[in-house]
Amino acid sequence: MTRCKPVLPGASIGVLGSGQLGRMFAIAARRMGYRVHTFSPAEDTPTGQVADVEIRRDYEDLDAVTAFAAAVEVVTFEFENVPAATAQAAERAAPVRPSGEVLHVTQHRLREKTYLSGHGFPVTPFRAVRSLAELEAGLAALGCPALLKTAGWGYDGKGQVRVYTPGDAAAAWAQLGGQEAVLEAFVAFEREVSMVAARGHDGQLVDFGVIENHHVGGILDYSLAPARVSPATERQAREITRAVLEALEVVGVLCVEFFVLPGGGLLINELAPRPHNSGHLTFDACLTSQFEQQLRAVCGLPLGATDLLRPAAMANLLGDIWSTGTPDWQQALALPNIKLHLYGKDEARPGRKMGHLTAIAGDAEHATAQVLAARTRLGARTSIT
Repeated sequence: MTRCKPVLPGASIGVLGSGQLGRMFAIAARRMGYRVHTFSPAEDTPTGQVADVEIRRDYEDLDAVTAFAAAVEVVTFEFENVPAATAQAAERAAPVRPSGEVLHVTQHRLREKTYLSGHGFPVTPFRAVRSLAELEAGLAALGCPALLKTAGWGYDGKGQVRVYTPGDAAAAWAQLGGQEAVLEAFVAFEREVSMVAARGHDGQLVDFGVIENHHVGGILDYSLAPARVSPATERQAREITRAVLEALEVVGVLCVEFFVLPGGGLLINELAPRPHNSGHLTFDACLTSQFEQQLRAVCGLPLGATDLLRPAAMANLLGDIWSTGTPDWQQALALPNIKLHLYGKDEARPGRKMGHLTAIAGDAEHATAQVLAARTRLGARTSIT
């Protein structure tokens, strides 16, 4: 594969989406001398606050999307719920990286699992569900409990319901509103991990190692690196992740979320074709962050080293912390190894990601204890295992 003509500093980069991932991407891009344009239906967004240009239009306004892409050298996206037609409209005027085809596969759970299974990747046993009858047949095949998820537009635990017995099928189907769904078998996993990796236009591949993740209510609570897994499990995660990026011909960043089984085996849970919440700690703890790596990849530049300079942990800050007023940031920052990242969102709501804390320490366990202690000082939940 030949290297594409690089998009060099000084050029303008387009971002479809305007949340916190775009914000941190824009910070990395501006630090390297690029200009950033962002496109979304909202204004005064996390990305728009640090971008050079903020375009407020609906994603379905395809003429506006094409005009947006024509004003930049390359387009990327910061979340996968951008309509596929939007990516296609952008591709008429500028390269979109990762491609619209990658977006099409990964934004729909059923397409994603079908693709992965069809290419021989290890995935949780699943069944397509488009009717109550198919749900009942799926439960008979996979057993209970099982997890029913909407096929599209789900994230952070949204659009899914646990089915404990066959008698719960009708209520579960009604709860999802009769939407196309995927039924997944229950997996007795030991822990959840992820691997964030980047692939350049020339096929160069780098990754950030295995990151360990802990969730509460379907939302990532905290992550730590390096993960507490065996060398064999890390090698397997690396092999699978790199094979996924090559199969999809990703140009950009992609995260593979895994279940670690007893004995160290792995099953793929989900893919995210962009920087990932679990990789936020790379902003402070790695030689090259996941956001700079996304920039380098989509611009056709050589990828940076991913060395973990010191073990680290990241804890999400949800809107719940603001329930009694503005958190006392001084309390958290009194711990000198804590880094604070706030996303500039105008309204704190329960469950909404408003920012995160990162701790750097001599080992991952100490970093985890420190970041959770810092969050506790803000009145936040602490759940360590």
